[in-house]
Amino acid sequence: MLCGLRRSALQIEPLQSAATRTKSIQPKGEERQALEMRKPVVGVIGNAHIVNHVYRGQFVGRRNLAALAEVAGALPLMFAGTRDITDIDDLLRAVDGIVLTGARANVHPSCYGVEPDARHEPYDPDRDAMALALARTCVDRGVPLLGICRGIQEMNVAFGGSLHPEIRDIPGRLNHRAPRLENGDIHPDPQVVFADRHEVKLQPDGVFAKLFGCNAIRVNSLHGQGILEPGERIIVEGVAEDGTIEAIRVADAAAFALGVQWHAEYDPQTNSVNRALFEAFGAALLSHQRNS
Repeated sequence: MLCGLRRSALQIEPLQSAATRTKSIQPKGEERQALEMRKPVVGVIGNAHIVNHVYRGQFVGRRNLAALAEVAGALPLMFAGTRDITDIDDLLRAVDGIVLTGARANVHPSCYGVEPDARHEPYDPDRDAMALALARTCVDRGVPLLGICRGIQEMNVAFGGSLHPEIRDIPGRLNHRAPRLENGDIHPDPQVVFADRHEVKLQPDGVFAKLFGCNAIRVNSLHGQGILEPGERIIVEGVAEDGTIEAIRVADAAAFALGVQWHAEYDPQTNSVNRALFEAFGAALLSHQRNS
């Protein structure tokens, strides 16, 4: 069936027993209720970005943030995608889940044992180092993890899998890149760029099939790089008509750990498939928040 789809401030105080001190810092009824009512916080990885060819920055697309706020019901916070700024332990103490977004840069081939090729630049090695370690840590600690486009690729490499830098070069594969004009520019109309372009067949009775309520969906397609060989714990749950891997989960993960190749963040407000994905991620965030 096809569906469309505080820590307290330092104080000098009289000596107290451990029990008395513990009791004194417990949140009162109203404070406890406020903590329970707060939105879950989700960390969204940043991408290296150069402003005016000079200034180094970090960037996240607005639609990623909007999807999390409006559909997953979370407070999205961007974090720097570089380990010299962002400490993973500190990050995971502050958030209820992680999103690895899509990005212009490809995962560097050295991350999966292949020589780099200038044709497949740009790369973002700082994000590579951050995302690969972060994906493994999230799964190990039961922190909800959602990978989108580059994010699904990072999840695969994190668990020992490989990528192909240009899927369309494999015989029999479709061109999964964004639609372009005759002059080579990306089509200016987002409704054309993010339109559903191919079918994805889902593993019957798999996580995605149950989530979407069907065994096939239609999705957009805006990527050149893709999964070649699945990693050790990567379970393939969705495949495009040309064999390209489109949906995965991490085996034996204690929490939500799913990745999709399509840009599900584009329209979950109106697309039932993408809404279901973000709502499920939102539920996982709430569960993690309550159990933390």
